[in-house]
Order: sequence, then structure tokens, then C-alpha cells
Amino acid sequence: MGIFNRSYYEEVLIVRVHPEILLREGLTNAGPDNDAVWAERYRSMNDLERHLSANGTRVVKFFLHLSKEEQRKRFLARIDQPQKNWKFSLSDIEERRYWDSYMHAYAACLGATSTTDAPWYVVPADDKKNARLIISQIVLKTLESLDMSYPVTTQERREELLAIRKQLAKPEN
Repeated sequence: MGIFNRSYYEEVLIVRVHPEILLREGLTNAGPDNDAVWAERYRSMNDLERHLSANGTRVVKFFLHLSKEEQRKRFLARIDQPQKNWKFSLSDIEERRYWDSYMHAYAACLGATSTTDAPWYVVPADDKKNARLIISQIVLKTLESLDMSYPVTTQERREELLAIRKQLAKPEN
């Protein structure tokens, strides 16, 4: 089981909201308004996830959707509670100004990269306990769908193991 925290998806989210980052990458035809840039990046992501799936890896993606109001409340808690101060950065407030742009980028990304092989699950995250329950249920159903079981031992192998056990059962001098 592997967990990617945003990882390569940042290249169609933050970069889309902040086109100056894309321009600094020095790619040809990489203007932020060039739809081909985003289409190519989405295709690349889908290709990777399709490859993983074809080779036995189950890809399940979660988008924890937090409302703008809940984000505001959590920022206040990070400021008000000393044990949470480390979670807060001034850049959080700066990025909050781009809320609508991020929502547009998320919608475009989720729509372009949710596939049968690698579905996105949009989880309402204002209620942390409920969000965790939803994610746990999806992970559990995914694991159950794998229909995993221990390998069955053949009669020949069982007899071999019993013979070895018989030898091991004898006390050594």
C-alpha cells in the first residue's frame, strides 16, 4: 500500500493557479492559457495510473473537500491554540485569496483524471470524523474487492511439511 500526498497532481493545481511557476519551467508552448498543456499533463497522469492498474496496483484517490468557512475556522484554531501554531503559515492566508481559482483547477483535474482504473472520491471534510469514516469504508471495500486469501497447500506439499515436522519434533542431544 502506498500513499501519495498530492505528489504529481501539484503540476495541474498550484501551477494552474500560479501560471508564473509554469512559465519559469521553460517549456515550449507552456503558456498558462494553452489547454494543450493541461490536456497533456492529465493524459500523462492517466497513463501512469492505467499502467499501475494494469500491473496489479489498485489506485484510489481521495479529494478532501473543505468548505471555505471551515478552512477559516481551522485557521483561527491554529492561531488561537498554541499547540496548533506550527500548522499555520502566512502563505495559507495568501493562498486563500485564490480560492475560486483553486476550485476551478480542482474541478478540471478531478474531471479529467477520475477513471475506472483510478477513481477519485470527493469526501466532504468539514466533519473530520465523518470524513475518516467515509475514507475507511472506501478503503475497506477496495481491499475486500481484491478477494485476497492465503495460498492453498497441495496434498504433496502438506506431506512434505509433515515429514519435516516429524524430523524437527525429535529432541536433539
